[in-house]
Amino acid sequence: MLDVFNVGMKDYRLVLFCPEGLLAERVRAMGGAVIAADFGPDFGYVKSLRSLDATIRALKPAIVHSHLAYADFIAAAVVMRYPRVSLVSTEHGIAGDDEIYHSNTVKAGVRATLHHARLRRNDALIAVSESTKNEMRKKWKVSNDIHVIPNGVDRVDFEPLVRTESLRVLSLSRLAPEKRIDQLILAFKQLHDERPDATLTIAGTGPEKDNLQRLVDREGLASFVEFPGFVDADMAMKEHEVLVQLSSWENCSYTLLDAVNNGLGVVATPVGGNPEILDKKFLAGADDPQRISDLISGQAIHLEKRPRLALSWPSKASMTAKIEEVYSVVL
Repeated sequence: MLDVFNVGMKDYRLVLFCPEGLLAERVRAMGGAVIAADFGPDFGYVKSLRSLDATIRALKPAIVHSHLAYADFIAAAVVMRYPRVSLVSTEHGIAGDDEIYHSNTVKAGVRATLHHARLRRNDALIAVSESTKNEMRKKWKVSNDIHVIPNGVDRVDFEPLVRTESLRVLSLSRLAPEKRIDQLILAFKQLHDERPDATLTIAGTGPEKDNLQRLVDREGLASFVEFPGFVDADMAMKEHEVLVQLSSWENCSYTLLDAVNNGLGVVATPVGGNPEILDKKFLAGADDPQRISDLISGQAIHLEKRPRLALSWPSKASMTAKIEEVYSVVL
């Protein structure tokens, strides 16, 4: 979303509607138009419905474009009252495994039924990967056309350094069960047995922090694993050789895209949209510590073994242009 506001559109004026916070501040800093209101889970459905309804009445938009499930449901309910307003939705967060986002299959089934119902109001749907599109069709029984528009990346010129004195491994994600960082720690243990110079940085925060710290201590890795909390992602990538992401699911991971774009070695699980970003030789099951260890070691020194971004991958400008094309179709 930030990239779209930064690039801008030729034929459409963009206005961000969201609660006050970092997103609103960043769009304002770009010179973008922002309407901050009582909207989102912290304010509840009633306030969120009223806020969006009031904004549509005042702004009279041609299109409402929603992102993420909460906003998707609210937008579908409100826009139903405005037949002249087109509704577009981008899906970023569906998963092949229902247990990732739902505590049981009953809740997953109810949510899928609700998604099927709200999508009937949509004039256009966007998925960030072919995998996302396929899951939308399978789980939500979507019959509408779905436009696949991956997250755009502007290629950077990089000169990755070969550092033989150490092997620095990076994890950049929320410390949550679905990120399977415990499996990364076990794989790192195997790597460290073979490469005592290896270190691991587990950046981010989340509910699994204490459990992960205990696992590190139990495996005798406390001197080689760091938990710095939030970090500057760009700076962190410049300070490490290999990024590892063993998530249970990813739709179109900006972390993987940025790592590849910055010339890092990358290891990821063969789930969701990951195989659309990475060749299979960079993929490993989270429960295969030997392969993970081998992939890290192989890419640490040998730059020719690292992934490259496909020439066909869209830039931020081409991604924005594709979204603009979708807008033109629905009007």
